[in-house]
This record gives sequence, C-alpha cells and structure tokens, in this order.
Amino acid sequence: MDLDVFVTTHSAEWDRLDHLLRRGRRLTGAEADELVALYQRTATHLSLIQSSAPDPMLTARLTQLVTRARATVTGARRASWRDAAAFLTTGFPAAVYRSRHWWIPTAVLSTLLAALIGWWIGTHPEVQSAIGAPAELREMTRPGGQYETYYSSHPAASFAAQVWTNNAQAAAMCLVLGAFLGLPVLLVLFANMLNLGIGIGLMSSAGRLDVFLGLVLPHGLLELTAVFVAAGTGLRLGWTAIDPGPTTRRAALAQQGRAAIGMAVGLALVLFVSGLIEGFVTPSGLPTWARITIGVAAELAFLVYVYVLGGRAARAGATGDVAETDRTAEQPTAA
Repeated sequence: MDLDVFVTTHSAEWDRLDHLLRRGRRLTGAEADELVALYQRTATHLSLIQSSAPDPMLTARLTQLVTRARATVTGARRASWRDAAAFLTTGFPAAVYRSRHWWIPTAVLSTLLAALIGWWIGTHPEVQSAIGAPAELREMTRPGGQYETYYSSHPAASFAAQVWTNNAQAAAMCLVLGAFLGLPVLLVLFANMLNLGIGIGLMSSAGRLDVFLGLVLPHGLLELTAVFVAAGTGLRLGWTAIDPGPTTRRAALAQQGRAAIGMAVGLALVLFVSGLIEGFVTPSGLPTWARITIGVAAELAFLVYVYVLGGRAARAGATGDVAETDRTAEQPTAA
C-alpha cells in the first residue's frame, strides 16, 4: 500500500466524518446516514492501515475518529438489571464452565498437595517441632484450643465480612496476577494449601482430625472451589500470554482479561455465601453432620449451577466476555 496515495484519496472522507461528529445532535436524517457510512468506511481504513502500512500518527488519528463515531452511532448504554441477570444466568456460569479444564486439575492437584503436606507434618515430629514449641502446638490443637475458637473469636457478622474480604482479595489476586505467566498464582495457591496442610497435620497428630474437618468442610468446600476457579482462570490467562492461539496476543489477552474481570465479580458473590457459612454455620451449635451437610449442599448447588446453566450457555456460544457491541474494534487477522 502506498500510504501517501491512500491518505490523499480518503482524507476528505475523514475530515467530513470529523465535521459531522462535531455537529453532534444537529444532524439531519441524510447526514446521520452519511455519518454511519463514513464510520464504517473509516473503520475499514483503520484496519487496512494497521495490517498493511502501520503509521503511528495516522493510526492514532483514525482510532480517535472511529471511537468517537462508534460512541455517536451506538450511543451510551447503561447497565440494567437485565444485564445483571444475564451475567448471573449466562455469562458467569459459562465462563466457569469453559475454564473447567483448568480449575478442575488445579483443584485435584492442590488438594493432593494439602493432603501430602498434612501427612508429612502429622507423621514427622521433627517437622512439628520446627513449626512451634510443644506447648504452643498443644494450645492450638487441644479441645477448645485456637483451631476451634478461631471461628467463634469474633461476632459472626464481622467475622463473615472479614473472611469474605480476605478470600475475595485472594481470588482477585489469582485472576489479576495470572497475566504474569501464572507464576504469582502458583505462589498464592501454594500458600493456601500450606496453611490447610499444616492444620491437617497438626490436628491429625493430636488425634483430632475429625474435629478439624468438621470445622473446615462446611465452608471450605465452596470457599476452596472458588479459589481453585480463580487460580485456574489466572493460569489460563497466563498461558494465553504464552500461546494466544489463532488471534493476536493482544486480542486474546483482552478477551480472557475481560472474562476474568467478570469472574472476579461472580466469585465475590460465591465467596460471600461461603463467608456467611463460615461466620454463622461453622461456629454454630449444630451437630457436625448438619454443618457438613449444609456445606455439601452449597457446593453441589454451585456445581449444578455451573454444569447445568453454564454448560447450556457455553454450548449456545456464551464465553463470559462482554457483548460484542461493548468491545473495542479489532483489526482482522490473516488466516
């Protein structure tokens, strides 16, 4: 492409589009039709320049024109309750379902790691002594000790809010830091599994593993599932940076990043539920079997939500990304 000839040929159209945009709402019907046609042609010109003869200044000018024209043509759209309902019934569950090949292996391997750490600590007294003095460990694991009183040490409402905030931050870190090739996600995940493994090991060495699991399982099933989903999504985002597939790396990361932001919102709601269970059910006077039943029911409800609603939405083409009309234009890529 001869860039000078191309600019000379089409610059009048770009100037005309700029003039119409400056007039705003004072357009006649014919001028509005002309604006739409010029917007479409200019968007095509921008794609041709980006793919054939990239020029920074010209690209910046046309990008600004296309962005302004697109906002004028499509108009500003406000989020509505219908958007929220569509997100909860279609976008979020579809995104979780589509990323299942990442978070399910993450969940299995992480659980095995926590169990292995717990076994190692529980069967090696020298490792336990490295964690703390015998008196400290007895205080943590005895009946009425720190592991048991932790869940009732604060008022239920404030404790639930604190737990939700901490877990939501951990999930958000997994989602955001995934872009750094997924390495920070592995560190966050390992820290969580290490804490769980230490609790399993110390309480099992004290012969009170059943008590520990009775305290952890009611809220931990749903809570850890949300963390695993966040970690799996973060790892998928990191892999996209390495292998973007048939699209450009920028476009692939943009798509996965937008879906990850939606996942952060959805997982915050899931963690809010697990926080309520941890604040009000785990320390309650309910029998252990009843507390665990509540936790299992919440976990099964989430899995049904993902596999039924999410699977149906994914098969219909939903990806968890924002609507096409709300995305920025992308240049075409060669097959």
